[in-house]
Amino acid sequence: MSLLVVGSVALDNVETPFDKIENALGGSSTYISLSASYFTAPIYLVGVVGEDFPKEHIDLLQRFGIDITGLEIIEGGKTFRWGGKYHYDLNVRDTLFTELGVFENFDPKIPESQRNPDFLVLGNIDPALQLKVLDQIESTKFIVCDTMNLWIENKLDELKEVMKRVDVLIINDSEARLLTKEPNLIKSARMIREMGPKYLIIKKGEHGALLFSEDKIFSAPAYPLESIFDPTGAGDTFAGGFAGYLDSTDDLSFENIKRAVIYGSTMASFCVEKFSVQRLTELTKLDIRERFLEFLELSRFNEK
Repeated sequence: MSLLVVGSVALDNVETPFDKIENALGGSSTYISLSASYFTAPIYLVGVVGEDFPKEHIDLLQRFGIDITGLEIIEGGKTFRWGGKYHYDLNVRDTLFTELGVFENFDPKIPESQRNPDFLVLGNIDPALQLKVLDQIESTKFIVCDTMNLWIENKLDELKEVMKRVDVLIINDSEARLLTKEPNLIKSARMIREMGPKYLIIKKGEHGALLFSEDKIFSAPAYPLESIFDPTGAGDTFAGGFAGYLDSTDDLSFENIKRAVIYGSTMASFCVEKFSVQRLTELTKLDIRERFLEFLELSRFNEK
């Protein structure tokens, strides 16, 4: 099996009520790829960085078996940088700065050898770029797409074109309501699925996630953590775990997609325990399996 990830690679400055970190490895494709690497291989990463991108981050990606042939390094350019500060309510954050650098002119080029992946994950980038990626893909079994409020508000036409061509759209509850102008998530989900995607996942943060298909709904719990250290990248980590597990099983039944949602939630629950990708670099497959089983216990009950 194979998984292609296209998105941002970044350097983040993050401050929480507990601590702060500078020049940390970030970006949607980074979190997605690292999370997926625990389930499947090969993983192909397509993105762009400047010559200031630390070699230690390149080494980390390669150590996790991620193929960076498609990672473009622009000589003389600056890597995309983002800074954010979280409040005590970690659902609320302030963006302190955004410096696009070479990412401003990102033109994703998929290497010819990577144009037939079994799975494709489109990270949260401009829908116009997502369309460029889709136009380069010759064949694939399953496409997972992420987006955000910025694109819903400013690139809706392009986003709707993307949605017609993907199998799963992943958004959060506020984005679902923004996209449909419908406060009820059940109605909103039906409206979004009518726009194209066969499946829809609506993330609800500390309240779990909802999976929608044509005639079924699955409600996944959130893992009850006592301490959330840094929420950055949790959504991308979810997408990586979700797609990585599906790719490893080659089973697209609804029951298996439900399991993939739990594995995605499992990986996201690890991500928030430390800054940046630190926690994702420390895991074992046994850690993941044990927490997956804990997720199952959260929602398992007997009728009598």
